[in-house]
Amino acid sequence: MTDELSIRVERSFTAISPESWSRLSGTSKEGKTLAYNPFLSHAFLSSVEESGSATAQTGWLGHHLLLETDKGELIGALPGYLKNHSRGEYVFDHGWADAFERAGGSYYPKLQCSIPFTPATGPRLLVAEGLERRPIQNAIAESMKEVVRQLGVSSAHITFVPEDEISVFESDGYLHRTDQQFHFINEGYANHEEFLETLASRKRKALRKERRTALENGITIDWLTGSDLTERIWDQFFAFYMDTGGRKWGRPYLTREFYSLIGERMPEDILLVMARHNGRYVAGAINFIGGDTLYGRHWGCIEDHPYLHFEVCYHQAIDFALARGLKRVEAGAQGEHKLARGYLPVTTHSAHYVAHAGLRRAIADYLQHEREDVEHMNEILSEHSPFRKGERQQED
Repeated sequence: MTDELSIRVERSFTAISPESWSRLSGTSKEGKTLAYNPFLSHAFLSSVEESGSATAQTGWLGHHLLLETDKGELIGALPGYLKNHSRGEYVFDHGWADAFERAGGSYYPKLQCSIPFTPATGPRLLVAEGLERRPIQNAIAESMKEVVRQLGVSSAHITFVPEDEISVFESDGYLHRTDQQFHFINEGYANHEEFLETLASRKRKALRKERRTALENGITIDWLTGSDLTERIWDQFFAFYMDTGGRKWGRPYLTREFYSLIGERMPEDILLVMARHNGRYVAGAINFIGGDTLYGRHWGCIEDHPYLHFEVCYHQAIDFALARGLKRVEAGAQGEHKLARGYLPVTTHSAHYVAHAGLRRAIADYLQHEREDVEHMNEILSEHSPFRKGERQQED
């Protein structure tokens, strides 16, 4: 490419045209390619801002990096936000912030390059299809550092980065952090029962009993997607979200308007797993459907029933993935309880640019030990998976 390139920062995602954004790799829905990630779609990112969920008022001021040619063609991007807190990120840096503040520094504001409230791995260095990726990715990573310097902020954090993008950031002086999630890998199972047959006998019996218990008392499960997602359904699901989210987090992040917007703009990318009891819905979980992955997000309930959370969030997600031929279920952040239900530990990655040399050295030393701890814990947990010897799933 011979065109002169320039970087600009766009504060409002709605100012970016859907057509320009869809040309960036991994965001095209045509034929639902395996690379399709619903959280990178224009529909999702515009909805999270337009709904008032991620705005300057909630501490998420849009700072999206756009790499353009001299003709104004968008060829690369990195979604980002200027933040004055660390909530809604799932990669915790509160200790870093506290240490820097005690030393007399100002950790906030910072740049956060991620999908708001979404601990799901996906491309961050977005490049238009048909172009050589690495030079454009390098240009974006280097430009992010310049934006940090121009704004005078402490740092930039790019979270839930695919492993193949980490080398780009590391080559540009970013620090590499790892963490852990639990994912189900579909090894071509015909159905849930065939998957259960790969487990140790005791584990298999326990899960069958768990599923029976969850559906006692006449509870039934519905899968809702597409035209099923009416405003009445969203009202019910939002009540679950507010009840459970309010008890868990104090103040839930997403507004009621967010659900209306995604229901209108990307209904085929959404799966609601809803539990009905005595003629009404009493619990539900929202999932997003990617090209080859089902992404579990959050759940809520207004009645407590034994094991219903596990059934709605984990077992039903596996059932849906097998029915659709999806390769993977990502069940969100943390949760070692997922291991017993067939979700195995995987390593997640993030990249961090810290402007202050002293803080950068301290964090780099900490991250070296943390990466070793994460690797060691993954090995231990993998040895305690529910799979029979020789049947254990292999992460690709």
